[in-house]
Amino acid sequence: MSKFFEIEKTSQSKARAGVLHTDHGDIQTPIFMPVGTVASVKTVHQRELKDDINAQIILGNTYHLMLRPGMDIMQQAGGLHKFMNWDRPILTDSGGYQVFSLSKSRKMTEEGVKFKSHIDGSYHFISPEKSMEIQRQIGADIFMAFDECTPYPCEYNQAKLSMELTHRWLKRCVDWTKENEELYGHKQRLFPIVQGSTYSDLRKISAEVISEAGAEGNAIGGLSVGEPEEEMYRITNEVTDILPKDKPRYLMGVGTPWNILESIGLGVDMMDCVMPTRNARNAMLFTWQGVINMKNEKWKNDFSALDEFGTSFVDRDYSKAYVRHLFVAKEYLAKQIASIHNLAFYLDLVKVAREHIVAGDFYEWKDSIIPQLKQRL
Repeated sequence: MSKFFEIEKTSQSKARAGVLHTDHGDIQTPIFMPVGTVASVKTVHQRELKDDINAQIILGNTYHLMLRPGMDIMQQAGGLHKFMNWDRPILTDSGGYQVFSLSKSRKMTEEGVKFKSHIDGSYHFISPEKSMEIQRQIGADIFMAFDECTPYPCEYNQAKLSMELTHRWLKRCVDWTKENEELYGHKQRLFPIVQGSTYSDLRKISAEVISEAGAEGNAIGGLSVGEPEEEMYRITNEVTDILPKDKPRYLMGVGTPWNILESIGLGVDMMDCVMPTRNARNAMLFTWQGVINMKNEKWKNDFSALDEFGTSFVDRDYSKAYVRHLFVAKEYLAKQIASIHNLAFYLDLVKVAREHIVAGDFYEWKDSIIPQLKQRL
């Protein structure tokens, strides 16, 4: 049987090209993972995700799925893969980030978190064990330990207490997972999460604790929550120096195309973010030439292809003038076209990054391409 993660090539420093082996298929890393919060990547068909965007893995959200459609429906459907007709890998987050975002309507204790549903105001409770159970029922190939995500800025003592709670919860997640290992049909892998806000000493402690857990992969959480980019890179670099080199590293919730390339250069293998689809719905396209605002007047009479360097069918089939018209007219198709484009670009971005890692010139290429990616068109 193959190892879960194999490193195929390293490039000069920390960047590496690898492959993740799951029961629902292999994943070439570095990889970007589209976010499918409620069993759907917004505005995009599963067929488009596979055939045009070539998403190798997508995310589901524990908090949202437990509330709607609920675990009874999920179990009747046979898990999230069957429910949404997706036969490739799925990663689920633990619900910790959503609990963090509900700070005004939750009560946290050592046992877990009681919170009010954003849908109907009903009260629910998630413990580390409950989060594990829900994620196993969802059927994720990779599932996350239940953690507390701190805000930015965050006082040192708050960050320390939160990190220690996350570590105690991790032990409960690991214990539950070991006791219930045989419940489900395919192999599911638990990733613990490094916390500690922007404090180097806390991040070092957390990375060491998480490393000792012996999981098959590890995640870095609590970043991309408002801190400056330089802080995010600094913490990521410090943490990847400690996390096991033979295990995949997942940087949660990141980010822009340049964030992704910088993170790959710091030794990150997996990333996710709602930005490609969220920004697409607001008429922002990411391209190899820079960032395009499709509502700008300058595109009104531009009948050239949406993106001559794009890999998606929408880049060839539609003009800038047409897509701008759709946005101005508030047609839903505009959001769909833009979302497909952005996701295809993100997947192309990590594919090309991987090629440069294999070729051995990743860092030179990264430094040359990032200024171009940041241009406003």
